[in-house]
This record gives sequence, C-alpha cells and structure tokens, in this order.
Amino acid sequence: MVKVIVTGAAGRMGGRIITLVQNADGVELAGAVEQKGHHLTGSDVGEYLGLGKTGVTLEDDLNECVGQGDVIIDFSSHTASVEHLRIAAENNKAIVIGSTGLTPDEMEQVAEISRGARCVLAPNMSVGVNVMFKVLKDVAGILGDEYDVEIIEAHHNQKKDAPSGTAVKMAGIIAQTLDRDIDKVGVYGRKGMIGARPKNEIGVQTVRAGDIVGEHTVIFGGMGERLEFIHRAHSRDNFAGGAIRAAVWIMDRENGLYDMQDVLGLKD
Repeated sequence: MVKVIVTGAAGRMGGRIITLVQNADGVELAGAVEQKGHHLTGSDVGEYLGLGKTGVTLEDDLNECVGQGDVIIDFSSHTASVEHLRIAAENNKAIVIGSTGLTPDEMEQVAEISRGARCVLAPNMSVGVNVMFKVLKDVAGILGDEYDVEIIEAHHNQKKDAPSGTAVKMAGIIAQTLDRDIDKVGVYGRKGMIGARPKNEIGVQTVRAGDIVGEHTVIFGGMGERLEFIHRAHSRDNFAGGAIRAAVWIMDRENGLYDMQDVLGLKD
C-alpha cells in the first residue's frame, strides 16, 4: 500500500486527487497540506470534500505530516513546490509535482535537489496529453520547416499563469525537434501591423474564460492544407488519475528527475 500525502489539498486538483485516492486500490491517503493560515486548517479533509470522515486532518506545513507518507503529490504553487521537493529530499520521500509556472531559476533548483530525491515533474499528468507530446514530436520531425506552427490553449478564468505549462512544453518539444530556440522564435500574442509571419516563428496564444478545464490545439499549417491536433480535458480526473499513477510508479525508482513520458514508457 502506497501512502500518499497531497499538498494543495484544498484546491481544485487537490480535492480531486484526494477523492480518487480514497476510491483507488493500492494507495492510501496519509496526509493533506495547504498554505500557511488556510481557513480549513485543522479540518478533516473528507468532511470539507463531502467524503465523510477520513481521519486525515488538513495541515498548513508539510513538515507536520511528511513522516506519515511514502510519496507526496504536489499541486500547490511553483514556489511552494520547490520547498516541498526540498522537504521530500530531506526526509527520503518521493514526490510528484504537477505545479506549473516554475521560473528558470526554480527549474535549476528542482534539477539540483532531485539528484538526492525521487521526483516526477510534469506540466500535465494526463495520459492523453503525454501521448500528444510524443505525436507532436513525430509530426514536427516529418513535416519539418515547411509548415507554420501555432498553439492555442484555453483554461478557466482563475488560472494564474499564461501560457499554460502544457502549451510551453508543446512549443518546446516542437522547437527542439525543428532545431530552433524557443526563446528566440516563440511569439505570445500579436497585435498591430506585424508584417508577414517569419518562417521559423512558433505562435502560442492564450484564452481564459469561464470554467474551461483545459484545451490545447496545435496547428501545422502548410500550403493548401493544415493538420490540427486537439486535446480537451472534460474534467480534472484525468490529471488526478495520472498523478496517482506517477506516485505508484516513482516508488521503485532511483533518485532523479523524471516526467510523465518516463512513467508511461513513451520515451524513445
């Protein structure tokens, strides 16, 4: 039985992860954590989620319950996730991080700390999205430079970072496949007399509206035709389920930084 601690436990994703853990075989909820001073601190997590009493109390410090679990599933915030990884490493615990918006400096910290910890870091835990990552790499390699690339992502109006971590990952995969530097060719929104589209440009456009869970469209536009690859998330359960799958997978691994491509066996 894998004992799971969920951080960001009062958020949208945290709530769905806890609910799925409670109904899944082979995993058990061992702890739940939110930010300092959260108004639900001290509450039974099952009661505020409508699951009935679980015996697991919401804490506002991971240090208070880290010893109770085997693996941490973290959907908190980019800054908190780095600290949670540090705590995991200090206590020899595995961690799955789904937070997005990590800065380059934070990514360097994650890479460094993960030398002494087991960590899965992925901007999107969905099985379908990760299959799409692989497909996009293959398609970009086949089509080459003759097709324009545009990415459109849409999420709910409460999402704080833009573009989404998934869209950033998609752009990075395509750019690397085409031997381009995404920092030089990425364009995030357009306005005014911008002139003809440069051949190597990769466009990433953002939509924020209502309660959209998550939609990503990648367009390869050529002369006389275009290919479109679309992923639509109908609920957060596919992300939560992927995170639980990663939590079970990481238990038998050596220290290091992994992603969902590793978990799903999709890497070449």
